[in-house]
Amino acid sequence: MYFGHFAVATALKAHKPDVPALPLFIGAGVIDIVNGLIIVGGADIVRGNVNTLPYLYFDLVFIDWDHSLLMAAVWSALFAWICKAFYQSGKIAWFAFLCSMLHWLADVPVHNADLALYPYSNIKFGWGWWAKYGEWSWGIEVAFMAVLLTYAWVKSAKNGVDLKWQTLFLILTALNMSPWLSPMKHVATLPEPWAHLIHGFLVTVGYVIPPLILVWLYARQRKDMKWYLV
Repeated sequence: MYFGHFAVATALKAHKPDVPALPLFIGAGVIDIVNGLIIVGGADIVRGNVNTLPYLYFDLVFIDWDHSLLMAAVWSALFAWICKAFYQSGKIAWFAFLCSMLHWLADVPVHNADLALYPYSNIKFGWGWWAKYGEWSWGIEVAFMAVLLTYAWVKSAKNGVDLKWQTLFLILTALNMSPWLSPMKHVATLPEPWAHLIHGFLVTVGYVIPPLILVWLYARQRKDMKWYLV
């Protein structure tokens, strides 16, 4: 799952408007930010495969150092601790942790039994929707995003917040990561080590730049220079 994670953060932001957007949207991707870095470092292993649908085009051979349940909790807790230190708020830290762990939970239906209980565990989670439904699993994620954005739109409107630009940006993000436009398909055809290095780089950047744009859209609407507090 990719853009669906940002939809979760959008829904949480609408539910708790007093929680800043930054820890929620970065929190939605903390596990994959780490994943991209660890792939580049070589501890996690991915393999290019243009038959891996709907938009990843890489087999996730070993991703236990960030996507196992134990390590997801560790990285989420570390991120929450950073948020606690920065914002001086246990509430913000809790929602940062929650959003990060919801990332792992949302991954379970789509991942192909590659989410371990802990590193090197033989116990694996993942219902395999990517493999089972192929390109249709992208449509399932779009539907998941649509439900969450509808909730966020209605909830935010009651608080005087218009989400049209955030919604448009997420729609464009979903189209960009469609089975037909995903840049990962081209990356998967590159020779090694470039394939996994660029893949890891794009995963990390993909969970840093879009969240910052979404946070900026919230700050722009409020015309607040302290964007990290909005």
